Amino acid sequence: MAELRLEKVTKIFDHKIYGAKEITFQAKDKEFIVLVGPSGCGKTTTLRLIAGLEQLTSGNIFIDNECIDKLSPGERNVAMVFQNYALYPHMNVYDNMAFALKMRGYDSDEIEKRVKNAADILGLTSFLKRKPAKLSGGQRQRVALGRAIVREPRLFLFDEPLSNLDATLRVQMRTELARIHKRLSATIIYVTHDQVEAMTLGQKIIVLKDGEVQQIADPLTLYNNPDNKFVAGFIGSPPMNFIRGKIENNNGEAIFVHPPLKLKLKKRFLSSAGKEVELGIRPDDFSEDGLEIEIIVDLIQPMGNEKYIYGHCEGITLCARIPPDLYPEPEESFKLKVPQDKIYLFDAQTEKRL
Repeated sequence: MAELRLEKVTKIFDHKIYGAKEITFQAKDKEFIVLVGPSGCGKTTTLRLIAGLEQLTSGNIFIDNECIDKLSPGERNVAMVFQNYALYPHMNVYDNMAFALKMRGYDSDEIEKRVKNAADILGLTSFLKRKPAKLSGGQRQRVALGRAIVREPRLFLFDEPLSNLDATLRVQMRTELARIHKRLSATIIYVTHDQVEAMTLGQKIIVLKDGEVQQIADPLTLYNNPDNKFVAGFIGSPPMNFIRGKIENNNGEAIFVHPPLKLKLKKRFLSSAGKEVELGIRPDDFSEDGLEIEIIVDLIQPMGNEKYIYGHCEGITLCARIPPDLYPEPEESFKLKVPQDKIYLFDAQTEKRL
């Protein structure tokens, strides 16, 4: 496989709109990298720049220290798997997977060897004579993946390949992709807007917003140590709760104030006294002990082995995970508790974590 490196990669559309802005990162050999972010954040644009389907405005892209900026898509030896399967309906699975190899002039023995190997990896051996219309959505996606595998590229690029599948198939295909990655020892750049998909697949995740990199880290680091409010709110499901307020110095103690709510903070936040901040609490971080917040219950969502409670307090809405044996009722008062060390603070202006 290959190493990939992007250095200040920028793409500007219509002389003013940034599709990508000085994106810099490195994918090591055999690494599974996920680009994640909301629609319009630049993740697909970045993937297309790597593939050569879009031209750089500035910056450089390297594969194994070879600058590929001027190479055509065919010369880059990368394989892209799209959201749309784009299978030929009149061809069976074997011919769909073999088509690109035939166009490149490979002999029939080599084509058969590669197609059968890919079919074995993907569990498609018994489907090689079927046409796409007789396949399920997950099977069609595996054929699209097989078409990429037979090319034996330096790099695999995935553009939201699971978004057309139903929820059950998405979970199944995530497991399959992780297994395939391990078996192929492939370098993969994977684009998705689904943060659950990103967290379960990525060895390293790159969070994008408005064409700019917000943070690059492994899944647990992103979850536990977000660099800013955007990353904190985007990573995690349900998303982090935010409360706008101010830090005050109360006789040497740092206090977060959202009148009449007051929460005692760690002393290290005294240096930020007087600042407008956003306080963040993950729904999963509420517990039996800690700082107390009293809410009025709006909604209970049972999830089997756990429940999520939604309520309001002084103009804010909070979501919290609670044990399944608790039975608060709507419009009742309910006390939530959060450990002091599970509170996140972000500068209200810059949105950087304090």
